[in-house]
Amino acid sequence: MDSIIQTTEFRFTQNKQFDLNSETLELPISEHLEEFRQRLLQCLGFAVITIGVLFFRITPIVEFLEAPVQEIKFIQLSPGEYFLSTVKIAFYGGLLLSIPFLISQLIFYILPGLTKDEKRIILPTLLTSLLLFSLGLGFAYKILIPAALNFFIGYSETVIEPLWSFDQYFDFILFLFYSTGLSFQVPIIQVIVGLAGIVSGKQMLGAWRYIILAATIISAILTPSTDPVTQICLSLAILFLYFTGATFLVLYKK
Repeated sequence: MDSIIQTTEFRFTQNKQFDLNSETLELPISEHLEEFRQRLLQCLGFAVITIGVLFFRITPIVEFLEAPVQEIKFIQLSPGEYFLSTVKIAFYGGLLLSIPFLISQLIFYILPGLTKDEKRIILPTLLTSLLLFSLGLGFAYKILIPAALNFFIGYSETVIEPLWSFDQYFDFILFLFYSTGLSFQVPIIQVIVGLAGIVSGKQMLGAWRYIILAATIISAILTPSTDPVTQICLSLAILFLYFTGATFLVLYKK
């Protein structure tokens, strides 16, 4: 009888210790919210510092943005136009440079709760998304912006002297930057849809006629200019990214 009681007490003690260990492994919702709040504050702080640094180093950035059209003379149409333009450049530039830090904080936050299979998919997807967004910005700066501006300059150079408002010029290239960066996320969307089993890679390749039409319409919407050169360059880039993503899914057998 004594041996049975001792065995029962031993098992109860083991189960109690196991429960205590389980409680220490599972964090309460309040601690998850606190960790999320701290990481969010770190992202906001990083963005504010980056915006401040860019604002006090704004002249080289302005020269960098003006480089695609060095033959153009920029003017300001009101006394505070250039100042407000520099504030916008610092703000949007700071947000742009904060994206890598934001993604790293997101990875650190969700990493403990992921399984090994989920880590193999989500982490490379996030990093590839950041890389494609950066490539989109480079594509816009090196190809799309010069193509669009050279088209407009060449179209009107014989009758009109180009004197551009810097604020309107910055709005033009800012929209082109972000629209191109977002359009470069097409392969990421394809991979997510393919891995979820919604549409296979072969089905994506089979719909190539509709994709060509859709790419033409999307490029016409995303480009702030109406010139055909910019639209053709962007539509070709979207098609290349789309067929790359579809081919990856076919090779991955999805």
